[in-house]
Amino acid sequence: MEVIHIYHTNDLHSHFENWPRIYELLRERKKWHKEAGEAVYLFDIGDHLDLSHPYTEATKGRINTQLLNEEHYDAVTIGNNEGITLSYEGLDHLYDEAKFDVIVANLYKHNGERPDWAIPLQIFKTAKGTKIGVIGITAYFEKLYELLGWKLTDPIEELSKQLEKVRGKVDIIVLLSHLGINDDEMIAANYPEIDVILGAHTHHIFHQGKIINNNLQGAAGKYGYYLGHIELKVNASKKIIDKKAILYETSKLPIANKEEAIVENYYQQGKLALSEKAAMIDEYLSREALAEMLCEKLISWCQSDCAIVNEGLILDGLQAGDITFFDLLSICPHPINPCNVTLTGAELKEIILEMRSDKWETMPVKGLGFRGTLMGKMIAAGITHEIIGEREQYYINAKEIQADQNYVVTVPDMFTFGNFFPAIYRATKKDYFLPEFMRNILADTLQNRIKA
Repeated sequence: MEVIHIYHTNDLHSHFENWPRIYELLRERKKWHKEAGEAVYLFDIGDHLDLSHPYTEATKGRINTQLLNEEHYDAVTIGNNEGITLSYEGLDHLYDEAKFDVIVANLYKHNGERPDWAIPLQIFKTAKGTKIGVIGITAYFEKLYELLGWKLTDPIEELSKQLEKVRGKVDIIVLLSHLGINDDEMIAANYPEIDVILGAHTHHIFHQGKIINNNLQGAAGKYGYYLGHIELKVNASKKIIDKKAILYETSKLPIANKEEAIVENYYQQGKLALSEKAAMIDEYLSREALAEMLCEKLISWCQSDCAIVNEGLILDGLQAGDITFFDLLSICPHPINPCNVTLTGAELKEIILEMRSDKWETMPVKGLGFRGTLMGKMIAAGITHEIIGEREQYYINAKEIQADQNYVVTVPDMFTFGNFFPAIYRATKKDYFLPEFMRNILADTLQNRIKA
């Protein structure tokens, strides 16, 4: 009988405060398993990086690649944070120094060729001859990848193609899936030949795995709160006779050697690298003032009729003086891009009325690229109004908004992914601006403010 161990991480999002305990456990376990003559593999299932951390922002994720190298990971797949928060060049060079396989079957260059650094599958062979076929697929944000210069294909179609290639050639099939729990469960139900699915993206947690159609699913939540472990037992005929999953809660692991110093060093290295001057302001600007300036700027930046943003995009004000790129990251850490949404005047008026609700200021928000805590008050630029008798009239460019006329409205892309405003969520024409984040546009706003 052979015992095979697979350790997996996912959705770390550059929460390096948990990384020292993870890597100490990994080093200890690898040593144990090798001394016992057991095979061991390390996989990451994507979103290891997050540009909200200064060290990741400063290195465009290459520090994350370095950390995975140091722990001798065997393979990773990419998540949407690797795929669509970096520029084309950023992703294309993210793994220049990687000592592990990057397995992502559904990513291509725009010309249909695979990038040099990515492979659709890999076959690992244990010392005892067991062959493990590993396939990787990532979430299907087709349009956003296309805007960055990539071509993303349907992950399920690509999975089927890769399964055809490995069927009969391997003893075990493992899927690294950055699709989310619903797709993973559908795959488990329809592809019984897959033995293990390691999941991510939706930050779900399976403390002891989950069996669907003889497929074992493992998932370790987010932020490095857990480290996943799959154990497979294989008989002399290379058939799996037992499989189980477990999660280790990092907060309950022993404190790592120099843990606080290591984590602080990551932060300070990033801060130092981002210390370059981005702009200079001659007076204190409150978060409310910055949000209004950003909202105004979006109209010219995106060539739209008006703009709507939430004040929660700006976490703090800025003191007078030199403003560094670190300062901008600190007050606007979100990997959120602007998006032009085409709406009718009737839909726009509906949104203007919804904006007045006092619910926004205390609404907690998680995910969708948002790295703050509360949504914040809704503000608009390019829209004016007046009360004539009992009737309230709204204008764009001094012309009254017409119910049946189309208007281009710039919003944070999170409004299009979450159902905050139904009219925006269901809109059919949405034009995203990548790779610029809101903080990049804010930097431009501040630079031009001084020049003016």
